[in-house]
Amino acid sequence: MSATFAMPLAVAQEPAPQERASATQLDTVQVTAQRRVENIQDVPVSISLLSGETLDVLGSAGGDVRFLSGRVPSLNIESSFGRAFPRFYIRGLGNTDFDLNASQPVSLLYDDVVQENPILKGFPVFDLERIEVLRGPQGTLFGRNSPAGVIKFESARPSQEAGGYAQVAAGTDGLLNFEGAFGGPLTERWSARVSALYQHKDDTVRNTHPGPTRALEGYDESAARVQFLYEGDAFEALFNLHKRHLNGTARVFRANIIQPGTNELVPGFDRNRVTIDGVNFSELDTWGGSARLRWDLGSHNLYSITGYESVETLNRGDIDGGYGAFFLPVSGPGFIPFASESADGLPDHRQITQEFRLESDYGGRFEWQGGLFWFDEDITVESFNYDSLSPGNPRAGYAVQEQRNKAWAVFASGEFAVSDAFKLRGGLRYTHDEKDFSATVFEGAPFGAPAGGPYDVRVDDSNVSWDLSGVYAASDNVNFYARVATGFRAPSIQGRLLFADPTAPNGGVTTADSEEVLSYEVGVKADLWDRRARVGFNLFRYQVDDQQLIAVGGGANIATLINADRSVGQGFELDLEAWLTDHLLVTLGSGYNDTEIQDANLFVPGCGGGCTVTDPSTANGYSIDGNALPQSPKWTHALTARWGIPISSGEFFVLTDWAYRSEVNFFLYESIEFTGKSSLEGGLRVGYLWEGGDYELALFGRNITDQTRIVGGIDFNNLTGFLNEPRTLGLEFTARF
Repeated sequence: MSATFAMPLAVAQEPAPQERASATQLDTVQVTAQRRVENIQDVPVSISLLSGETLDVLGSAGGDVRFLSGRVPSLNIESSFGRAFPRFYIRGLGNTDFDLNASQPVSLLYDDVVQENPILKGFPVFDLERIEVLRGPQGTLFGRNSPAGVIKFESARPSQEAGGYAQVAAGTDGLLNFEGAFGGPLTERWSARVSALYQHKDDTVRNTHPGPTRALEGYDESAARVQFLYEGDAFEALFNLHKRHLNGTARVFRANIIQPGTNELVPGFDRNRVTIDGVNFSELDTWGGSARLRWDLGSHNLYSITGYESVETLNRGDIDGGYGAFFLPVSGPGFIPFASESADGLPDHRQITQEFRLESDYGGRFEWQGGLFWFDEDITVESFNYDSLSPGNPRAGYAVQEQRNKAWAVFASGEFAVSDAFKLRGGLRYTHDEKDFSATVFEGAPFGAPAGGPYDVRVDDSNVSWDLSGVYAASDNVNFYARVATGFRAPSIQGRLLFADPTAPNGGVTTADSEEVLSYEVGVKADLWDRRARVGFNLFRYQVDDQQLIAVGGGANIATLINADRSVGQGFELDLEAWLTDHLLVTLGSGYNDTEIQDANLFVPGCGGGCTVTDPSTANGYSIDGNALPQSPKWTHALTARWGIPISSGEFFVLTDWAYRSEVNFFLYESIEFTGKSSLEGGLRVGYLWEGGDYELALFGRNITDQTRIVGGIDFNNLTGFLNEPRTLGLEFTARF
């Protein structure tokens, strides 16, 4: 279930076993807060935890990582690439850039290895011990582009105890899911664990146009992980190899589905039909590995984390969402000014990371840790344009981006117990980041830049991030905390030259200076009613200087990096978990995020497809001063309720979960049509557990009200949008052994 407090895990460290005195007392959650094992209640950071049954329920319909969106306070996830490219937002801070070279201010770590490229961030969710969502800047211990926060995935580890599980589900639209794992001892020192995932869904959208792609939104996805753990007397090593394969379709764009002057779907809309003349597919392969080592040196522990990741992908779609063009005898649906079909791929990518960390283990009033971090990424991005109006959809544009990104950092932090009730923590991190970039247009697009290049750009910057916090134990069950922290995102480069201004310098390559965040947070964490309830509440305010934004779309469909002089955000987060009765467990998570762009001299182009922009219009474009950040809902709420009744030798249970988010802007400018309506999606699970929980049979439903919402748009051509996931119903069986 949701718990409000956690912190990133250390290499090869595990939380202590959870403890509770009775079935209706909440577990005492131990995490490696600030990369040390400690009670979750003692961590001076706003954090939510997802694990166990919660992850099983949310992922039961074969969803990708986006199923986490809105399930904890202040977290939003969206994508214009479907399952391949999630974009994360915490407290409103994120990045709507769809380029495969884009950086994000939310850092994602999988088994302590940072996943920098946005494709890597979509690795499937399976066989996990837990997911921790850390809100606010984490630039001291997690210095790789984390000014908004960190999302940390921790896989279930091998152990000397043999066991595992198998889970299979079948449902509507040809849904078929399998997830399983098994592990145990190899010798008295070595153990291993193998995990696997397979997900399938039939195509559910029919193309009514006689084009090259006749059915869409189906997929086959598989992933696997193998781990080996060595446990010596004073040395521990955990090795990890993992791989993912996706064969499916790209995001389905739908032309003119928004009623002009509103944000409603057009009358008679049918989500199971499209009319497009483009090719649509999504192919993706990733693989990687890591080695996490720990040496026990007595009063100190030395850690080493080595990671390698690689991606190969190609994603192609019909961007205009229709067929033909207005100057041809037939076109539609609605007005199609011109055809747009494109693809983006990563033919070459590799990321190498290395961290060394030394921590004290004195057992006294003062403890410290420090280390070195190194990051090296080499990436090639290919962009293609196609002519949908000619037979065979021939290629009509080709450009290549190449970037080498190297960064290194040195960091240190410490904790001092001023008294038994009051502890101070602080940390520093120095980071240097540099990018060498080159882009070439080999074949000019009809509406884009002509052939040219290479266009070479280099950016670099250094930064010192810091944090200072204090925790005061008012009693054994109530802690108050305060925290001030800074964060840093390195400079970015955007070279999407098939969609750039050909008259601009460097062929349209743009850069954004580094952004810096200063955040304040105060909160309380408490166990209530003899540990039948746990609550966390915090207030926060942050300011981002030189925030990196992407102005994308408009009549010319140009993607341009810009810096806003300042953005601010403020709000609160609440996490509550409680046994309301001996058989009813309820969780509630709420977040309020009030964001605002503050830059009187920042202007962006408006839509090119007939939307109603409500921002002030000037000769330089539309002023976005005072607008909320894009994809930043002001309110997020998540509610779960589980009711269980012992029956015979097992338990009958009913579990429901609901996630709400308020309306969002899709783009930097505000418009009536491209304002996403508020959303409320619910899930239901009814099942029976027996043999002490070793076996489970359950009926499930996701998006049980079958709510249809436009969750994003394409603004350069027409009123094009894309949708949330439809309702899924199914049956699932789980065996644990």
